[in-house]
Amino acid sequence: MGTMIELQSADGTVVPAYEARPVGTPKGAVVVIQEIFGVNSHIRAVADGYAAEGYLAVAPAAFHRVKPGVELGYADADMGEGFGYKTAAEALPAPGVMQDIQAAIDHAAQSSGGKVGIVGYCWGGLLTWRAACTLSGLHFVRPERGGALLRWRCHHRSRNRSSASRACHGALCRRGQVDSFGHGRDFQNGPSFGPGVHLCRAPRLQL
Repeated sequence: MGTMIELQSADGTVVPAYEARPVGTPKGAVVVIQEIFGVNSHIRAVADGYAAEGYLAVAPAAFHRVKPGVELGYADADMGEGFGYKTAAEALPAPGVMQDIQAAIDHAAQSSGGKVGIVGYCWGGLLTWRAACTLSGLHFVRPERGGALLRWRCHHRSRNRSSASRACHGALCRRGQVDSFGHGRDFQNGPSFGPGVHLCRAPRLQL
């Protein structure tokens, strides 16, 4: 069970985030980027899952600048509301929410003392891809967006990834799920728009 923390972005904005800490020294850290439904129970459960694997996990509230405290379900009304917040967030002056993600990366690195990976679902997949292109401090990125015909696999630019980076890759693969529209969805508690699939079935992590 994690807790809510506060991150301070480069422009001084204080942004809440859900943090899940492992038992003992973290192997590294994972920043988890939300869908259009906010840092809801599903995203918190994803973060808790990484913590159970031995990683510190941080999920920043990407909608905070346009609407604090967003936590939606998966009904049609929630989908419409979430798209509205996403549109507003995308319209923010640059760097917009990217500075909040950088704050999460920096916090994860400092708090874990290890390398940092990032994973995002749906809209979070797009933000994760942008993070790989524009932000610093990442050793592995995994954006998931767009369904069966559009899957991004992004790896650290180094040709010789460390064992910690490979282990983080395994955790990100094994925990990722999408439905047929590419949403990182809560299949147990929310409706599925298509058959849920595991993106990757990696073995248990070994460092």
